[in-house]
Amino acid sequence: MEFGYVGLMCAERDYRPVGSRAPRFIKASRPLHLSWQVVIFLLGLAVVAGGVVLLPLPGPGWLVIFAGIGLWATEFPWAQRVLHWTKRKVLEWTHWVKERREERRRRKQAQRVR
Repeated sequence: MEFGYVGLMCAERDYRPVGSRAPRFIKASRPLHLSWQVVIFLLGLAVVAGGVVLLPLPGPGWLVIFAGIGLWATEFPWAQRVLHWTKRKVLEWTHWVKERREERRRRKQAQRVR
């Protein structure tokens, strides 16, 4: 089994269509929707910038960065695709780590039996 398939399979289970998730009354007015997108972009930028600052410091830097991208993903299709790709890669990596851990455990048990 290839790891890429497992990540793709798990990540697509809760995949939503790309596009704006703004309330209907905001999408109805072009100027209001544009203002909404600017606000979401600036909030996401602030969160991502905070995550970048936290990277060299002890703290959840990457988690904060992904939260900012998640905020962007509520409004921008490119961020939704980035988040989907990231989730798939994290699931692939998690599966790979579990496989290695199992393999190491089996080797230890085999050495004890000898």
